[in-house]
Amino acid sequence: MDENIPKKVYLTMLGRSVWAVINAYHAALREKGFFPDEIFLFAEGKKDEKLSKDIHTTINGLKILSEEFKISPLIKTELISEREYNVSCNDDFVKMVLCAHDLITKKKKEGYVIALDITPGRKTLIAGALLPIKLSDVDHIFYLSIKETVPLPYMMIPYQIQHMNDFKEQVMRTMHGA
Repeated sequence: MDENIPKKVYLTMLGRSVWAVINAYHAALREKGFFPDEIFLFAEGKKDEKLSKDIHTTINGLKILSEEFKISPLIKTELISEREYNVSCNDDFVKMVLCAHDLITKKKKEGYVIALDITPGRKTLIAGALLPIKLSDVDHIFYLSIKETVPLPYMMIPYQIQHMNDFKEQVMRTMHGA
């Protein structure tokens, strides 16, 4: 790989639906041409059989889609609920704020292009990921809006009811009058 091309990292969150993670990632690949070198999947909740199965299924889906687009990003998971921080308020929201801040700061210093996908996350994780950042900290904030909840693969959802947003791109375009 050309060392002058910055590496890319894709941060996403497992919420109530594995499909939301998979479909948003598919849209980022297909519609936005964002091909990451690394994927960080954040999840919350107690590690039980259902959560373990959902994480496993999500990782497999991310791998299958990546292979389809001829990339093989390193996929890491972080179970926010089990993350240890030495702080007085140790709930998932605070943990996500600290984790997101640490990861985004580290990757930015390393020169990564950073995409944060807020489509699938629960509100606690989304707020925790967005709160500690400035607009300049990330390069993309993706959100796949679908007019109705459809538990189907991205390619089977009619294009008329979905739209892949890059909120940072939209804000920058508006701020600069383009």
